[in-house]
Amino acid sequence: MRVALGADHHGVALKASVRRALDEAARGRSSAAHTYVDFGAHSEEAVDYPDFALPVAEGVASGAFDRGVLICGSGVGMSIAANKVPGVRAALVHDRDGARLCREHNDANVVTLAGRTLAPDAAAAIVETFLATPAAGGRHERRRARISELERCREDGSGGARPGAEPAGSAGSGQGPGAELPHPRDPGAEPAGSAGTGRRLEGTP
Repeated sequence: MRVALGADHHGVALKASVRRALDEAARGRSSAAHTYVDFGAHSEEAVDYPDFALPVAEGVASGAFDRGVLICGSGVGMSIAANKVPGVRAALVHDRDGARLCREHNDANVVTLAGRTLAPDAAAAIVETFLATPAAGGRHERRRARISELERCREDGSGGARPGAEPAGSAGSGQGPGAELPHPRDPGAEPAGSAGTGRRLEGTP
C-alpha cells in the first residue's frame, strides 16, 4: 500500500515514530509492509499545517496514494484542511478502535493524529490498524454513497438537500436545501505531481 505522510512542526517527532514503525514492518517483510513518501515538515521550525495537508490530501484524492497520515498538534487542523479536498475522507483518531471504525464505517482514506498527546506506540498502533482494515459493506456502503452524493452536489452547484426534505422556510421542517458553497480546492493549486512513485522520498512539499 502506498502511504503519504505529512506533519507540521508539532507533528514532526510523532511522524518520525510512524516512519520507524513502517520501516520495521518493511524490514521484517511483513504482510503489513507499506511504502511511503514523507512530504515534511522535517524540523520543528514553525510552519503552517495546511501547506502539508494539501499535497497529502491531493495525492490520496488523485489515486497516487492509497492512504494518508497527517499529524499536527491536535489533529484537528489537519483534518479540517484535508477534508477541503474533494474525494478525501479524513478522520481524526485517538485510539485503535477509532482507526478501525473510521475504515469499516466511513472508508476514511486519511487519518489525522494529535502530535501533542499521542504516545509513539499508540500512534503506530493506530496507523497499523488504519492501513490494515477494509471498508465494510451493507448499510455502511449506502451511507458512504450518500456522502459522495452530497460532495458531488456541492461541486456541481446543485445544492445537496436531504432527500424528501421540505423547502426552506416550511413550518416545522428544521431542514432546508443545503446552501451552495464555493469549490473547496484552491483553483491555483497544482496536483501532487511527483508524489505517485510509492518510494521513500525526502524533501519539502
